[in-house]
Amino acid sequence: MSKFAVYLKKHRGAVSGIALVLLVAAIFWVVNSPAVVGAAASKRSLPIYSVERPDKTVAISFDAAWGNEDTQSLIDTLKKYSVNATFFVVGAWVDKYPDSVKALADAGNEVMNHSDDHAHFAKLSADEIKKNINACSDKIEAVTGVRPTLFRCPYGEYNDNVVDTVSSMNMKTIQWDVDSLDWKGISADEITQRVLKNVKSGSIILFHNAAENTPAALPGILEALQKDGYTIVPISKLLLEGDCTIDNTGRQCPAMSATSVELVPETPAASTTAAPGTTAAPDTGTTAIPSPGATAATTAAPSPVKTPCPTATPCPTKTPCPTKTPCPTKTPCPTKTVIAPVE
Repeated sequence: MSKFAVYLKKHRGAVSGIALVLLVAAIFWVVNSPAVVGAAASKRSLPIYSVERPDKTVAISFDAAWGNEDTQSLIDTLKKYSVNATFFVVGAWVDKYPDSVKALADAGNEVMNHSDDHAHFAKLSADEIKKNINACSDKIEAVTGVRPTLFRCPYGEYNDNVVDTVSSMNMKTIQWDVDSLDWKGISADEITQRVLKNVKSGSIILFHNAAENTPAALPGILEALQKDGYTIVPISKLLLEGDCTIDNTGRQCPAMSATSVELVPETPAASTTAAPGTTAAPDTGTTAIPSPGATAATTAAPSPVKTPCPTATPCPTKTPCPTKTPCPTKTPCPTKTVIAPVE
């Protein structure tokens, strides 16, 4: 048996401990590697929570799953301020209140899909999701004549399967970045403060159709937003079209168009053309926001004439090192005293 084998046998516990530490370190590095984390994040499917807008534009939305006592009041308030909103309705609500659904659409508001029965979509298969959404869309289209293009998950509950399945149906999954919390029964003042404190350009604000104090809060919120320079539109008009991305916060952003410019030395000018915008998404019947990145020519500035380098200044004469001082003579150690053992 070799000496190495004998060593391993004698120190098997220590070797096993070192191997375990190295394995844990390797796993930790892989899990936290930027490349691995980035790859995992890039595969995650997210709904749209808000939109990157250069202007002060926001959208107001209402979820309607129960009750219609306040629906006409909300319609009247929106009309008073010349605002149209997006109502996400459940198929069962359409069955129960078809006249309210028609009134919403006739007033210029969007009527979009909030599932057929307010199920937990994260627990459904792709086929079940499609069947549920189509059932609700069929009911909405039968009343309004317009098939929904947007979907909001019941309970705001989703996973990759939900978002990917909705996308495969040529629909967009919509969340929100400003929650009024009106469903908790908080006062109109609290609802107003929450909304105005958190709103920003591109925000999607969430209300509920049958919340107790939303009708009282809505006029003040609309007045304050308009006074602050915000334009309020339905969600489909807030969304960007064309080549877009969704960042890790759920914010829809225009994709960056890459322009490559190469400067050739001693050439007066060089010309390059930006990549043209990509094909826009299918028309949803709403006003589209122009896609950034249309074809444009960019002329490079001429290379400047090189300035000769200044004459180098000679290095100063080196100062010689001082003479080393010799080390002192070592003092010999004293003779050791031998102590006799005690008898």
